[in-house]
Amino acid sequence: MSDIEKVKKLREATGAGFKDCNLAIKESNGDLDKAIEILRVKGISKASKKMSRDAKEGVVVISGNENKTSVIEVNCETDFVAKNNDFISFVKELSELNNDNNSILEDLKSAKMKNGQTVDENLVALIAKIGEKITIGKTKTIINSDGLNNHYLHTVVKDNVAKLAVMVSLDTKDNSDTVKTFSKQLSMHIAASNPLALESSSIDQSIIDKEQELVTEELKNSGKPEDIAKKISLGKMNKFKEENALLTQAWVMEPKKKVKDVLKELSIADLKIKEFYRIKIGE
Repeated sequence: MSDIEKVKKLREATGAGFKDCNLAIKESNGDLDKAIEILRVKGISKASKKMSRDAKEGVVVISGNENKTSVIEVNCETDFVAKNNDFISFVKELSELNNDNNSILEDLKSAKMKNGQTVDENLVALIAKIGEKITIGKTKTIINSDGLNNHYLHTVVKDNVAKLAVMVSLDTKDNSDTVKTFSKQLSMHIAASNPLALESSSIDQSIIDKEQELVTEELKNSGKPEDIAKKISLGKMNKFKEENALLTQAWVMEPKKKVKDVLKELSIADLKIKEFYRIKIGE
């Protein structure tokens, strides 16, 4: 095999540029395996320099079925790379592995991909090839053996790859089309309304405290008597909790109703919202 053929084979195997492959072949005295190792070391060097930059773009990818659904966020520096075919292929395979590994990041990073290399190794190679910082962000798996999961993707890039993803998990023995339709609509509602928790009592206390500070500050300079200010503050806080808890939010498809009203109208005795998860690039 000539050196030119070896360079071509090395480029196909690693995705590295002609110049880097040519130098690696010379440095390894024509040994392809050694040349791959040389490029990997150089790739790690290149990748480490890029890791200090900001990666605020990217995609979210969903994999799984009605009983086990997972989402993974993969960040990059530019939206252009988020639509790159090599990047898309990587994140789609990564998403399936994430579902297999229940969103346990340590297990995912050491998992083998189709080319026989680990996720970490493939990530380094992709960074070297594309020339941008790429990081694995948030991951989440919802397992449900007593009901069903559904999801919704918004601003879809390709297939199951998007900019915003919602997973919903319902507890019920009813597997009818009515329940499936509701679960899809509920996912769409969550995408639009961005609830903080299922019920107001479950909203993180630090968020409640911060909102209370803002309301107190707002009323401090209003000139209203203290007792009136307290009543207004209570009303504002109750409204904040109502508008940010899923069950008490106005139903996006019919705003005169609340989510809990729609749930009740379905008349399915064991139907409950188990949990949900919403993730959006940039938030």
